[in-house]
Amino acid sequence: MEVFMLLPLSVCETNCYVVRTEKNNACLIDAPDSPDYILSELDRLGVTLKKILLTHGHCDHIAAAAALQDKTGCEVCVHPLDRKMLEGSKDNLADWIMGGKCQSVKSITEISDGDTITLDEVSFKVLHTPGHTRGSVCYICDDILFSGDTLFNMSIGRTDFPGGSFETLSKSLSKLRELDGEFTLLSGHGEESTLQYERKYNHYLREAK
Repeated sequence: MEVFMLLPLSVCETNCYVVRTEKNNACLIDAPDSPDYILSELDRLGVTLKKILLTHGHCDHIAAAAALQDKTGCEVCVHPLDRKMLEGSKDNLADWIMGGKCQSVKSITEISDGDTITLDEVSFKVLHTPGHTRGSVCYICDDILFSGDTLFNMSIGRTDFPGGSFETLSKSLSKLRELDGEFTLLSGHGEESTLQYERKYNHYLREAK
């Protein structure tokens, strides 16, 4: 398994990650608005896109999902509480961030807390971590935590959007803080970190209840 971080994309400079398996298949963690660039990077890496694992349903994380599915036939996975955002709900913030530009995804696979998603030798454990949105999730893959907009380097996701709740996010952060083991933290925005570093220095994570 190898993990590649693509350039930050969309007006929100959203991170997305390609996870390449030994058979040169790939999972994409989030799908910001730049399908042509993402497809070119997949081609450069020599991989076949099989799955898109969405951390939540805001437009800056999902805008390329429909086009990528149309081009590759890949599976698009999201928590059911954020499903409507992929089907055109205003809650995906496209009207505010992208002038309404966010194509609906035709085929959606729902995922839940505790699920394991497998591609070849690679497995992702789903952690439901609501607070930024109702259906926000993180994915654990070996010693990597893909945290979406739940936890950032020295910060956390906003809770003032529809479906957001600081109290709920605090409970989710507590869940992450108590994870057994150490993890590289790859989030939806900003720089790479580690869960150990965030446990020590991130005020929000330290104080989460």
